[in-house]
Order: sequence, then structure tokens, then C-alpha cells
Amino acid sequence: MLEPVGQACEQIAGVLLGKDHQIKLAMTCLIARGHLLIEDLPGMGKTTLAHALAKVLGLSYQRVQFTSDLLPADILGVSVFNQAQGSFTFHPGPVFSQLLLADEINRSTPKTQSALLEAMEEGQVSIDGQSRALPEPFFVIATQNPLSQAGTFHLPESQLDRFLMRISLGYPSDAAERALFQGEDSRKLLAALKPALSLEQLNLLRANIDQVKASDAVLDYLQRLVNHTRTAPQYSYGLSPRGALALLKSAKTWALLHKRKYLVPEDLQTLFGAVVAHRVKGMGEQGDHQGEALVQLTLDEVDVLKG
Repeated sequence: MLEPVGQACEQIAGVLLGKDHQIKLAMTCLIARGHLLIEDLPGMGKTTLAHALAKVLGLSYQRVQFTSDLLPADILGVSVFNQAQGSFTFHPGPVFSQLLLADEINRSTPKTQSALLEAMEEGQVSIDGQSRALPEPFFVIATQNPLSQAGTFHLPESQLDRFLMRISLGYPSDAAERALFQGEDSRKLLAALKPALSLEQLNLLRANIDQVKASDAVLDYLQRLVNHTRTAPQYSYGLSPRGALALLKSAKTWALLHKRKYLVPEDLQTLFGAVVAHRVKGMGEQGDHQGEALVQLTLDEVDVLKG
């Protein structure tokens, strides 16, 4: 990967052991101006990844623990009447940070979940009839417990679509877990992380994403993938145009980070699951990660070259 990004990923990999691919996906998501949903069991390192990203990028960081009694004002902020001035003073909530960790987002009610919709889509929030801009960059990492666990609420499709990617960390390998047992406390390792990618470098990377070219052959392959999700009988509904654009932008960012100014089919294949699985649904299926098998089916059945 590009040197500053590679250095940042290496630092995080020293804290979150054995998860190099997920770290690269998270970094790609941030650079592509997206938001990240991490779904996994408690204790798998989701919060550690979010905190480590903030440290290596030098971003302001806030964490909100989502619970069933959390209110939208607890995230966005509230106006309080100042008797001395005879007017209301706005007290910004944790959403006014560059990296917001929405921890266990699906433990809150849909009303509170929806408080983040405008922030994630527009980079601003509307409070008391006034629009307030959020910091730049603004990156949401939300963690989600499996829906089989008690006290969880489904994220609606409109909310899921605001996340550029959804990933899972999974259990560590035996070697990584042994290193975890023998290593230092992760809190000490997090404290030792240093910024490796400046805001100027981040903005330059973002500005160069559109310079990555996609040939007609690669765009043909992209369209065949998208059309398969819309026409295959296994799908209840397929990928929207916004989802297709999200896949293209993510793949371009992945190519850029690997020092290429052009797309190859492998870029689309690498990002396909993370970008698409949470945006599609199988016919008659219910439950967690129902799109995982579908996206693999699409990758298996759609040829890279038009036959």
C-alpha cells in the first residue's frame, strides 16, 4: 500500500492482531468518504479498531454507547437557556467529532438510530431549525451485535445503506490469540500509537480517487455483477444505483492505495462482499448476514469476461 497508509495500517495491526485485511478495508472506507459498520460478537476488537484509526490519523474521537434509553439529543446536542444572556446556547453532542464510534448501535431504538441519518449523508445536522456543519473529515464507525442477541433492534434498510461497508472481525487465529495472551495490554498499545497520515495527505488521497480509470471491460464486468443481483431468482431485491456507485468508488480507492491508476476486476471482487452484502436480501430469507452467500454466488456465476 502507499507508504503513509501502509505505516498507519501496520501500527493498527500491532494492536489488532491477525486482522490485516479488515484493517485495510476500514482504511479504504474512510479514505473513500464512507462510513463503516462492524458486526460481530462483543469483545472481538471492534472498539479497539475504531480508537486505533483515530489515533493513527490524528482525528478527534468520541464514543457513544447506544442503549435503549438513549435519545437523539444525547448524540446531536441540545440548546440550553442562558438566563444571563436571555437566549439559548447550543451545547454540541458527540456527533461533532471527526471520528464517531456508535457502539452497539442496534441496541438503541429506531428513533435514535435515525438521528445519524442526516449526519452520515450530508455531513451536517439540523437542530432547532438550524443546520450545523460537522467537522471534516467526518467518519462514523458503528458496531452492531448479532440480532440473535437480546436487546437488539434491526437497522432499517435506509440506515444500512448509509454505511459504505460492513465487515466482521471474527475470532483470531491460534497464533494471533497466543500473541495476544503474551503481549501487552491493548490500552497501553493504543496509547503508544502515533499519527502516521496527516489531514493534508488524507485530502490528497481523496482528491486522487477520481483519477483512477475504469476501462470499458471493467465497467462491463461491474454492470454484469450489478444486474445479476437484480435478476437472479435468489435475490428478493438487488443493488441500487447508489450501491453500484459505492462499489465503484471503493474499488477505485483500493486500487489507488495499491499504487495503481486503473481498475482491475480483482478490485471489484475484493470489495464486493463488504460493500454489497448488507444492501441486498435473499428471497424469503431472514437473519444475520443473509447477503453473504448471495454475493459469493454472484461472484461465482458472473464471468469476468463476457461470454
